[in-house]
Amino acid sequence: MQLEIRPDPAEVGRARRWARSRLAGSGIRADEQLAETLVLIVSELVTNAVVHTGCPAVLRLVLPGVVTGETTVRLEVDDTSGSAPVPRCVDDDATGGRGLALVDGLADRWGWSREGAGKRIWCELDRCAGPGEAPPVRTGGAVPHEGMTYEVV
Repeated sequence: MQLEIRPDPAEVGRARRWARSRLAGSGIRADEQLAETLVLIVSELVTNAVVHTGCPAVLRLVLPGVVTGETTVRLEVDDTSGSAPVPRCVDDDATGGRGLALVDGLADRWGWSREGAGKRIWCELDRCAGPGEAPPVRTGGAVPHEGMTYEVV
């Protein structure tokens, strides 16, 4: 399922509401840690797409299958900007610049790829194990990609 995003900061709230509504029908409870984490990551990635590219974007959400027993949620944001995402190191007083660091800390896996003239930033979150099940193993961190750079601000 996907949502088209206009290059308008008001779209961030709409994207969060859309993600929450999709979770409601997926078997993931609103108070589940996965839901809260997913909505935060949606907010960060859509904000990056809207603020840093000024281009329309597409938010995609692939939820775990109740029937198939899959446990991974995948989130993708495609935009038409050819600029690579730039994780930054910021000082404590900065009011922005932490979005990709948050994604790196919260997602089990994330990365980006060029898609036509634009790019796709993706992340995956593993659903916590239920009672009596082993928790998922976090492989964490960004998947290295040619051209990924870090900017010190």
